[in-house]
Amino acid sequence: MTLTLKGVRFAVIVAPHPDDEIIGAAALIAALRRQGSTVRVIIVSDGAASHPTSLSWPRARLVAARRRESLHGLARLGVRSDDVTFLGLPDGELSAGLERCRYTIGRAIARNRRIDLLVGPTLSDAHPDHRAVADALDMVRSCPRYLTYRVWPPQGRVTAPMRSIVMPSGAAAKRSLIRSHRTQLGAITDDPKGFTIAPHELRAFAHPVERFVERRR
Repeated sequence: MTLTLKGVRFAVIVAPHPDDEIIGAAALIAALRRQGSTVRVIIVSDGAASHPTSLSWPRARLVAARRRESLHGLARLGVRSDDVTFLGLPDGELSAGLERCRYTIGRAIARNRRIDLLVGPTLSDAHPDHRAVADALDMVRSCPRYLTYRVWPPQGRVTAPMRSIVMPSGAAAKRSLIRSHRTQLGAITDDPKGFTIAPHELRAFAHPVERFVERRR
């Protein structure tokens, strides 16, 4: 079933980490901007846990780089830097600090009025940070329309019907946007335990069809 965006004037996209907004919702953001909708993006964690023992990329440098990567990718989709908010919560610790996560996300969303559409990760996502953000968003009642996306494989069976939207210019365009996140694609080489998006993961993330579960409040 095709996702319908008619009537959406103001959308807020919530990403657990810098890059989830592209992996989970690039096609959606592109479609919203094409129809003239205002899109604001909230990135919850600082992204610093991807390479914790790198000497050449200490925490401050990595956080700054990951913010620049997100801003660059979103600018290519037509989202202004003024419309991107970085909450800076500790990467990898959102589920442990769930109350803080709920409070901080709730405040950030409350600063936006007239929201027609709220978008965030699903509760079934395998990553605990994603589930923590989903839990926080599940408590938000100020927006009548809520879409969830999945980045990592689900925990358990997902039976809810999905609505899809296709990335303009296909997989190549989405792959190019993901490649804006160089720190996650092998640019950091001095941390043997660091995270790098594997080739098969990049292929999956760059799939041109994005699928969402729609929930009505």
